[in-house]
Amino acid sequence: MDLGLSGKGVIITGGSKGIGRASALAFADEGANLAICARSPEALEATAKEIESRGVRVHAAVCDVSDKAALEGFLDDAKGALGEIHVLVNNASGFGVSDDEAGWKLGFDVDMMASVRATWKVTPWLAEAGGGAVIHIASTSGLEAGSPPAYAAVKAALISYSKTQAINLAPQNIRVNTIAPGSIEFPGGMWETIKQVNEPAYEAIRTSIPFGRLGNAEEVAAAVVFVASAPASWITGVTLSVDGGQHKGNL
Repeated sequence: MDLGLSGKGVIITGGSKGIGRASALAFADEGANLAICARSPEALEATAKEIESRGVRVHAAVCDVSDKAALEGFLDDAKGALGEIHVLVNNASGFGVSDDEAGWKLGFDVDMMASVRATWKVTPWLAEAGGGAVIHIASTSGLEAGSPPAYAAVKAALISYSKTQAINLAPQNIRVNTIAPGSIEFPGGMWETIKQVNEPAYEAIRTSIPFGRLGNAEEVAAAVVFVASAPASWITGVTLSVDGGQHKGNL
C-alpha cells in the first residue's frame, strides 16, 4: 500500500525517544522529511542521525515546548527547513502524574497548551499545502478512571479538543485524530523503570492486558503513520486506542 507520504513535511514534538522517535523513523521509512524537537540534546542528535540515514531531510532542535516562544521558534525553523508542512504530531508529554499544583501545571503546559499552540501555528501551513493531518498523542488513561488524576484529565481534554478541531478544520481539508496508547514499554521509558524498581506493579499491568505483554513504540508509530496517510483520508475525529485490548470500555 502506498501511503502517499514520500516528500511530505512532518513535524513531531518530543521526537527523540519512545513513541516520538519510533514515529519519526516510521515516517522517514516512508520517505517523509522530518522536523523533531526534544529537551535532551544527546538523544535528539542520535535520532536525527537515524532519520538522516534513511535518505530524507531532518531538522532537529532542542526545545522546551512549554515555553511558547521557544515552541514557536522551533516551528518557524521547521517550516523554513522543510518547506511545505503536511503533518503535525503533538507527542510531547510532561507526564504530570502528581496530584498537586506542579503535576497539574506540567500536564497543562506540556500536554495541552503546547499541543494547542502548535496546532494554532501549523494549521494555516497545512491549509496552504492543500490540507493535511494533525495527530495528538493522548492515552487510554484519558478514557477511563484509574490513572493519576492530573494526567488522565489532561489526556481527556486533549481527546475532546481533537474532536472539536476535526469538525472545525474539515472545510480546510485538515484531518485531526488522536492516538491513545496503552502501557508502552521502550528503552529508557517509564515502564522499563517500573519493571526494574517495582516488578509487582509491572506484572499487575502486564497480566491485565489480554495479549500478556506491554506494547512497544513501533506498534504505536505504525498507527500514527497510517492515520496521517492518504489511505486514511476519510478518518477524522477518531480516538484510536493502541493498547492490545487493555482498555475494556465500549468507547
